[in-house]
Amino acid sequence: MGKKLMFDYIVVGTGPTGAVIAKTLSDDKKTSVLLIEAGENRDKDKAIRDSTFASELEMRFSPRYFWQGEGVPQEGVDDRSFEWTTGRLLGGGSSINGEQYVRPTSAVFREWEKLLGPLWSPRRAILRFKKLEKYNGQSDNSQFRGFRGRINIRQAPRNPTTMADKLTAAIERATGYPEIVDYNDPRTPLGPFTRWQLYQKPDGTRESSSSAFLSSDIMLPNGSGAKGRKLRVFVKTTALRVLFSHTRAIGVELLKEGERLCAYARKKVILSAGINSAQLLMLSGIGPAKLLRQAGIPVVFDNSNVGKNLRNHTLNFASFTTNPGDQALPQGDPNALYAGGAFLPDPSGKDPDRRAVQLIGIPAEGTLTIAILWLRPKSRGSIKIQNNDPLTIGLADEGFLMNPDDLESVKNSYKIYMKAIAAELKAIDPSYQLVAPTLEEIEDDSRLEAFIKENFDHNHHQQGSLRMAPLTRGGVVDRRGQVHGVKDLIVADASIIPFTVDGNTSAAAFLIGYTIARQLKKKANINQKHRKINELHEADGE
Repeated sequence: MGKKLMFDYIVVGTGPTGAVIAKTLSDDKKTSVLLIEAGENRDKDKAIRDSTFASELEMRFSPRYFWQGEGVPQEGVDDRSFEWTTGRLLGGGSSINGEQYVRPTSAVFREWEKLLGPLWSPRRAILRFKKLEKYNGQSDNSQFRGFRGRINIRQAPRNPTTMADKLTAAIERATGYPEIVDYNDPRTPLGPFTRWQLYQKPDGTRESSSSAFLSSDIMLPNGSGAKGRKLRVFVKTTALRVLFSHTRAIGVELLKEGERLCAYARKKVILSAGINSAQLLMLSGIGPAKLLRQAGIPVVFDNSNVGKNLRNHTLNFASFTTNPGDQALPQGDPNALYAGGAFLPDPSGKDPDRRAVQLIGIPAEGTLTIAILWLRPKSRGSIKIQNNDPLTIGLADEGFLMNPDDLESVKNSYKIYMKAIAAELKAIDPSYQLVAPTLEEIEDDSRLEAFIKENFDHNHHQQGSLRMAPLTRGGVVDRRGQVHGVKDLIVADASIIPFTVDGNTSAAAFLIGYTIARQLKKKANINQKHRKINELHEADGE
């Protein structure tokens, strides 16, 4: 029998939270960390490294880089079902996403702070984002941006296309919100813009949690820590369940390249498995007692909140013809990916100072598609396990449009915003004609509703299924990610988001990982000081 696998911390998942936590905790060269990844290291693959593949990764490369799964049929969108997946490779979702870097606004963090305290205040969030990011772009208020962090953020392109200029001008005229330079500046959260901020290095290649936090100065090719760092990274290793001694998490059962083994943690087990974290908790005995007993799983802590409160932004589209003379992407910068966009408030006029709609210009030769995201959904879904087999996919019901207010909000995005944008775009250049949906469809309520449901698409912005909140307020973890009802078990990923973020979720995930890692280090330093004081007192007593 081999040597017992023992570490200070075990971290499951190498996405934005897991990679940041593993790097941060192992920085002192004394703390040992085991980092677990179900997939492989694919950082050198052209499809991962080359940003131009971002929009087609899932279509062309799904089996190679993604978990293979499907959610339950969605009643709110005519029983259509969608993929239930994220990245299954080093870097997790950050290695396969659309690369958009969007911080949650101060309005979101004020909600977090009210529920969870000053640890999640807007001011502290901005300070941490500054520590994380290495911004390569323009801003009217550079004091809110970070320039020495590990995450490369490129504002692209330097010279927007005529297509992006026309779209931005049309949105400005249609909505009355002036063009903004930096949508991640907390003073300018609303308005149209020509340049997206992307997870990219200055040369336009993808930046992921792996390239930023598991680079060659952190991790060697064999998975060991570099330069004396006590880090071990296991790839092709699937976490099956958390191991407990009574109510204390002591390790993780793993399936490593076909072999079952157990690894143990002296201090904490940290789940950063994204959409898989809820299932891992339930398989480990934390969740609704009735469901766990039906599956034959011993109950460690009965918490009916586990797997509830799942939310996702909605995704719909509008398509336009374009001017044949307008380039889709700037010459010499295909990594720019998008042709402008906007963040706008609720089209109905409620909360005019808060983000509620995200518009993304997606260019192609001869067409311009505008992605429309409703960022403040009221519908809630759930995640449940089917049985006690860790390799059986969970039942993920995202509950799209189940709250009728969400459907009305999406309809208003077309009736108020898209109709006005189409008119202004046509006035700027008659070549730009709205073709799907047509104006006739927008003006006919039942036809518009049918169009929305038939053309509804899926976002990978799942959040909230393991809510960070007090137990009495739907919580699964506390403000530091500690799982209610047990000891030494933490969840740190987008599943603990307490109130829906108003943009892409990866920036929030990086922030959650960094915040929780800093709290763990702070606690460890305090404990170390107490131990030294006690040792001195004992020595004096002798």
